[in-house]
Amino acid sequence: MPPADAQALGLRERKKAKTRATIQRHALRLFRDQGYEATTVNQIAEAAEISESTFFRYFPSKEAAVLWDDLDPLLLEAFRGQPPDAQPVAAFRAAIRSVFGGLTAAEQSEQLERWLLIQSAPELRSAALEQLFDGILQVGELVAERAGRSSRDIGVRALAGAVIGVIMAVLLDPEADLVEATDAALAQLEAGFPL
Repeated sequence: MPPADAQALGLRERKKAKTRATIQRHALRLFRDQGYEATTVNQIAEAAEISESTFFRYFPSKEAAVLWDDLDPLLLEAFRGQPPDAQPVAAFRAAIRSVFGGLTAAEQSEQLERWLLIQSAPELRSAALEQLFDGILQVGELVAERAGRSSRDIGVRALAGAVIGVIMAVLLDPEADLVEATDAALAQLEAGFPL
């Protein structure tokens, strides 16, 4: 691709990401102020100064506006960037410190607020469960690559599920420092969960 095309694509992708983040920010504010059930897609679109059709170009549903997380791809990429000889849990600890450590206190608070909202609405919990299964499969692929094993290996899937479970457990505590609590919980997983 010629440099001008790559630059245009980069700008277009950045604009899309910015619009998606703006829509989500307004949606989360409205859900906090009015409640999830009481908030309509039309209200979100108006607050974000877009049309409903634009909303649906970015999110297929109101639930998706809550569930979208732009940190997941960054976390997976940070995991891939860890030294090849690092054990999977150690690689996840480093990736999480890298990605979550770069968040401001306000951004960490937004992540916790979003997770608390997901826990509060049955339809969001249901949609999040589906997303968690996908997360286990994605993490399993990365663990399998690193370990030189099949992603269908039960040990690989169990480890992937444990990593996702650790992150979920941390998100249950609205007072938690995401970086410190996740690192401590993953350290416990790494040590075999001594209590």
